[in-house]
Amino acid sequence: MDSQLQIGDRTILPTELPLLLAQHKILPILQREIIIERAISNISLTPEEKAATIEAFYQQNQLTTPQAVAAVQQQFCINQNQLQALATKELKLEKFKIATWGNKLEQYFLQCKPQLDKVVYCLLRTDNSEVAQELFFRIQDGDATFAECASIYSQGLEAQTGGLIGPVPISQAHPIIAEKLATIPAGQVLPPIKLENWYIIIRLESLIPAQLDDVMKTTLLNHLFEQWLTQEIKNTPISLVSNDHSAEQTQLKPYLS
Repeated sequence: MDSQLQIGDRTILPTELPLLLAQHKILPILQREIIIERAISNISLTPEEKAATIEAFYQQNQLTTPQAVAAVQQQFCINQNQLQALATKELKLEKFKIATWGNKLEQYFLQCKPQLDKVVYCLLRTDNSEVAQELFFRIQDGDATFAECASIYSQGLEAQTGGLIGPVPISQAHPIIAEKLATIPAGQVLPPIKLENWYIIIRLESLIPAQLDDVMKTTLLNHLFEQWLTQEIKNTPISLVSNDHSAEQTQLKPYLS
């Protein structure tokens, strides 16, 4: 006999599940998880790793008694082996990332480094070219500080910080500003730049080169993984297959709001 899903007083038949998953936008989540499960299926853990990971998972989720464990299994309709698989999933996924892209991180880091470097800079903007020119000369000649001019005259949110921005990745700045910041020495004030409807004055305070430390490695690994996963999702269509094998497959797409 086919199993049926019971939620409260509603019984959901197997034939209802595909459309319900699509209607409630759960299909993309399921698709993602199936791809990940397939990817980590050959990743193995040592007995010590498995035991420590399961223990940490149980502690983190307050599963410290047999009753608590049983309650979670009942709530999610899973058995003990499935619960332990859930507990070890993240570690297996991290091992998969390292095994797949770990030896490519240095090259990828060098490729991305110009966008990963951070900057601290001052910015002042005004829609009046004459005001911008006057403020530039005041700052350059030392008649007023950048912070004083930005606080009084800048017409953006940077006025609240005296024009100071950062540290932020240089890639977050407008491309023209980023290009200027990457080529000037710290402390130099640039003459006003016409940028869309603004006249911009900038000064580089400091450039903070990105480093391939543990945090950066994790960031790059996650980025490479998400790129791979996005492509895998595109290559893994979702279809509804009828029990009548002569019938055509119907591709399912999540309901749009």
